[in-house]
Amino acid sequence: MLFVGMLAFTACDDALTVEPRDNRLTEQQLFQDPATYRGLIAKAYAGLAVGGQAGGDGDADISGIDGGFSNYLRLYWNMQELTTDEAIIAWNDGTIKDLHWHVWTDGNEFINAMFSRINYQIAVCNEFLRLSTDAKLDEYNIPADLRADVAEYRAEARFLRAYSYYHGMDLFGQMPFTDENSDPAAFPPVKSRTELFDFIESELVAIEDQMVDARANEYGRADKGALWMTLAKIYLNSEVYTGNARYDDAIIQLNKVIGAGYSIPSDPYHNLFLADNNSNGSQNEFIWTINFDGLNTQTFGGTTYLTHAPIGGDMNAANFGVNGGWGGIRTTKEFVELFPGMENSADGREAFFTDDQELEIQDVGRFKDGYAIEKFRNVTVNGVAGSDPVGDFVDIDFPVYRLADAYLMYAEAVVRGGSGGDINTAEGYINQLRERAYGNTSGNISASNIDLDFLLDERARELHWETHRRQDLIRFNQFTTGKVWTWKGNVQSGTTTAPFRNILPIPAQEVSLNPNLNQNPGY
Repeated sequence: MLFVGMLAFTACDDALTVEPRDNRLTEQQLFQDPATYRGLIAKAYAGLAVGGQAGGDGDADISGIDGGFSNYLRLYWNMQELTTDEAIIAWNDGTIKDLHWHVWTDGNEFINAMFSRINYQIAVCNEFLRLSTDAKLDEYNIPADLRADVAEYRAEARFLRAYSYYHGMDLFGQMPFTDENSDPAAFPPVKSRTELFDFIESELVAIEDQMVDARANEYGRADKGALWMTLAKIYLNSEVYTGNARYDDAIIQLNKVIGAGYSIPSDPYHNLFLADNNSNGSQNEFIWTINFDGLNTQTFGGTTYLTHAPIGGDMNAANFGVNGGWGGIRTTKEFVELFPGMENSADGREAFFTDDQELEIQDVGRFKDGYAIEKFRNVTVNGVAGSDPVGDFVDIDFPVYRLADAYLMYAEAVVRGGSGGDINTAEGYINQLRERAYGNTSGNISASNIDLDFLLDERARELHWETHRRQDLIRFNQFTTGKVWTWKGNVQSGTTTAPFRNILPIPAQEVSLNPNLNQNPGY
């Protein structure tokens, strides 16, 4: 039920009205079972983690791309990381290299799959909301104790829908818009970036009191902390999305997060990305995670991708708790240079593998050109490999939001002029991160060091490969113009690219299918 519940229930209500045959359940019998609602909301969460209805992303949820490539988190990671200085990939799969080169078109299959994934995820949430209205619960004679659970699930479905619309707003600007009341036979209307911002904000504000309190929900389920962080994200980027700064509002939400009881562990930074990060102390920093399990979420996306794909060359896959490397992802010289001392940095967040690897990338398709990054490891703090005995799939949970990000966002909002915070408090927050990174106070900074240039670089050092970099670079006016890095613009030394690439294209086939969609400028 946890992962296949929605498979049977993706059509309209009429298709759900079935006649009993043999020992099959009627719709009413099925929806009187408490496990049904839990299974349906679980599918909404699983849609972020796995690409299909079978192990290894089989029976893919979307078509036109391999199921292993079509995982939501894998696609989103590619959009936010491969397009930046933090990651470059050796593979020749379709148009994957175009992302780093900044030469993508409206026919790029990975961009197209991301657009489809976002809309699929929204559709799953909409379907849950259609099937769990008060009228439906009355029809099925659902008792009061179960209704309380369903009310929590409904708030989470609305949160997850807003979260995907946030990604659509960030990546594509405009999006076709549907909710639980939309006519499935009509072409969806399209909301502009500003309209999407207004919807996401109003939706999150509306459900805040209905969400489970911060740190009180099951691990991996969204709560008020995840909601506050999403609001803080859109407020911090509001000037990009709407033209209006909302830094005061960002600080309001960040103060809620920071005051909710999350903490920075004293353990090493790299414990955050191990197989037991749900229990080794790292969970105290996590605000919301996408959960992975080597036995029960067998996907070639997510953290399985982020563990296998960066292993190649002389790297030993056994040290990472997996059965082999895929020889794909590395990083650029420009990212390495953000660490004092580069590969010999005293900053413990540096995790470069350099043996027989070249700093300079002469040939993008050669894995040994470019340093590898050893961030995600499918082993516990005691060195025990993850639960999958074959070594294909990993147990590492992916931190969507963690306290370190909230600290850095707080500092940035203060530097940008937001009220409700102060630079001395920001100094203390950042030094908590740097003391963990250095193991002592040698890396500590003072308030006078905290400016926008420092914060952009510090965000990269702390949060690299966690799906933040593209958004950060755009907010700092460094994504297309400004910064250059190796092979940006399909030039080895790097070059600036056209500003229209701050927004991705609407897939050409989507524009052809929906007369309400228009292509983004420049494509």
